[in-house]
Amino acid sequence: MVDLKLAKLPDRTPVKLAITITPDLQAALQAYAAVYATAYGVEEPIVELIPAMLSAFLDSDRNFARARDAGERRSR
Repeated sequence: MVDLKLAKLPDRTPVKLAITITPDLQAALQAYAAVYATAYGVEEPIVELIPAMLSAFLDSDRNFARARDAGERRSR
């Protein structure tokens, strides 16, 4: 087996997820998309922003990261 610096790439198959949100959350997402367009000069559909927003949220949640890491260590 060859020991490469780059690990095997993770599964990148998109997964479609359907959710129902409140009207208030829809309005907030539309407002966020408008602010995003002003900040970056490009309009992105909300459905394109949501995955990035969720990833950023999960990446910034230190308690979640610790709990996930602890769970992975227990399952080994």
